[in-house]
Amino acid sequence: MVDAVPLASGRDADVYAIDDRRVLRRYRHGGDVAAEAAVMVYVAGLGFPVPTVYQARGVDLVMERLDGRTMLSALLAGELDALEAATCLADLQHRLHALPPRLGERDDDRILHLDLHPDNVMLTSRGPVVIDWRNSTEGPADLDVALSAVILAQVAVEEDHHLASPAATLLAAFLDRVGGDPLSVLDRALAIRRNDPALTGRERELLGAAAALITDHRRGRETPSVDGV
Repeated sequence: MVDAVPLASGRDADVYAIDDRRVLRRYRHGGDVAAEAAVMVYVAGLGFPVPTVYQARGVDLVMERLDGRTMLSALLAGELDALEAATCLADLQHRLHALPPRLGERDDDRILHLDLHPDNVMLTSRGPVVIDWRNSTEGPADLDVALSAVILAQVAVEEDHHLASPAATLLAAFLDRVGGDPLSVLDRALAIRRNDPALTGRERELLGAAAALITDHRRGRETPSVDGV
């Protein structure tokens, strides 16, 4: 850690550059990265795009330093539009849920990321790479889809948010492309999201409106038109 250089900070972790090929991500509030690292190693072995894991110990995870920028940054910079982002997110969901589960306690179990959104996808020279696997688990694929939809919808329904309009476009396109039946597990997804300790009070207040937006779209009701990005 002596030579590590601060690189980025998230809600509950900091990332440091070790050298030109490795980074250290350290959780601020405790925890153990072993389970997260095990999932990353497993899906990587099956060809799913994740950072290479070099070491996992306690709160510290040493992994591949990725080039490129996040999907969210690319959207903000105008390098990617909402429809392209939606197609990419849906494809990543399909690819992940096509993998055999690592544990597979139930017949419908699939590997779930449970935090798959534009800020957790890096657009690299080797293609999109999914980061931040702390919430990963196994369960029905629709739950993963529902969580992604809830996260996007929370931004879309916040009227004063500068990304509300593109988030609404992205959400609608994502739901059209990803398929499945996220409404069947929407209440469960909302409960998971509501219990996220990193959420602000305002973000929790938006969950009801977010659920209504998702439900309206999936049931084909008329929703307000939004501009693309």
